[in-house]
Amino acid sequence: MSSPGDLANFVKTYDVRGLVGSQLTAEVVEALAAGFVDEIGAAGTDVVVGHDMRDSSPAFTDAFARGARARGANVVSIGLCSTDETYFASGALNAPAAMFTASHNPATYNGIKFSRAGAQGISADTGLFAIRDRAIQYLTTGIDPVEIPGQYRELDVLPDYAAKLRDLVDLSGIRPLRVVVDAGNGMGGMTVPAVLGTAAGLPALPIEIIPMYFELDGTFPNHEANPLEPANIVDLQKAVVEHGADLGLAFDGDADRCFVVDNLGQAVTPSAVAAIVALREIQRVRAAQPEGEIVVLHNLITSLIVPQTIEAAGAVAVRTNVGHSLIKDKMRETGAIFGGEHSAHYYFRDFWGADNGMLAAMHLLAEFGHQDLPLSDFAKEYDPYYLSGEINSTVTDVPAAYARIVAAYTGIGELDELDGLTITGVTDQDEPFWWFNVRPSNTEPLLRLNVEAGTRAEMERIRDAVLAIIRS
Repeated sequence: MSSPGDLANFVKTYDVRGLVGSQLTAEVVEALAAGFVDEIGAAGTDVVVGHDMRDSSPAFTDAFARGARARGANVVSIGLCSTDETYFASGALNAPAAMFTASHNPATYNGIKFSRAGAQGISADTGLFAIRDRAIQYLTTGIDPVEIPGQYRELDVLPDYAAKLRDLVDLSGIRPLRVVVDAGNGMGGMTVPAVLGTAAGLPALPIEIIPMYFELDGTFPNHEANPLEPANIVDLQKAVVEHGADLGLAFDGDADRCFVVDNLGQAVTPSAVAAIVALREIQRVRAAQPEGEIVVLHNLITSLIVPQTIEAAGAVAVRTNVGHSLIKDKMRETGAIFGGEHSAHYYFRDFWGADNGMLAAMHLLAEFGHQDLPLSDFAKEYDPYYLSGEINSTVTDVPAAYARIVAAYTGIGELDELDGLTITGVTDQDEPFWWFNVRPSNTEPLLRLNVEAGTRAEMERIRDAVLAIIRS
């Protein structure tokens, strides 16, 4: 069982994520709910709560409702949902929200993603650690209930959520597409039939969905619901080829991230998807707003093609740190219309600045479905360079590893410390470009390496050289 001091171990920079029973318990959830209501001043107002398909989620949602109501908040339970459905509810109702999910983590985990009203993210520096500290106090002293507890009601937001996305992206005029969707037994099994099918009462689209693992099952019997790991999209890749499909989509457990596979079963990088969606959003906004600055965000690990595409379309590319709460804040600060991350998080001004993997998938389907090339050819334009993907190394002394890297690359690369350490090669015009970034994990003794270069040989050379330095 958790003691009050243990919360520091699983209330992380961007969300709460812990082991069920030993860290995350009903008592802890009640205290976090009470701390959440106090920190954001939600007494007397609505607070949305939703949950994924994990076995522990319904009981944790009930515990949250008890803690929030005890401190005077009116709880609006939206039940089973994807994370971006809670963002929709938070935005549409202008109410703070809590989503119970551990995203792609194994079944033994659960967690909470908090939002302020309007789907505004909450991170360590913007209230999450303050919520933790209030919860620690409540676990020590007990929750002091207000005189008149909050009310409770249930609300089904899925039909309105699906209609909202259909309003944002019109797919009715695309050519017929055959799409394999791997929901990984996560919440995509519920949202895909509603948004891309007719389950929410919307008109049929010219899309044939071939479902994989749509049964909601928090034990993840087929594979982990983490499409960022190549092993978890192998089934999808095979199915796309076997069915002669135009493409495949893979969602993570809480369905806020979407990964794409082309007609040959090859992964389409999240950077390529970000570039395609960015171009569509720039063109749409520019058509309605011929003058004025248009800003698009990309984190520092996305491919060089992303800022190149943004700038070629006449918009301003703003490079950001990694992290969804940080990027949501930056979306508001800059007025950006779109933001893309290497991890397949995609953020939309028209969706309250929040991330929505389904919406990104719909933009891709719209752009791809209005031309005749197969996706393997269509996506090439947006994937011209060579990326290593993220490579983790166990490191006991991060400053020492940084010092070794700086010593090795001083004079042959430009150093940047926006988020971790980025070094960009100083190269001649006839030499392939390269850059790499190393970032420490927030939660483990790991350094994360990402490399990109103009040729595969150069990417592999830089990758191997930096790994040798990190692991020496």
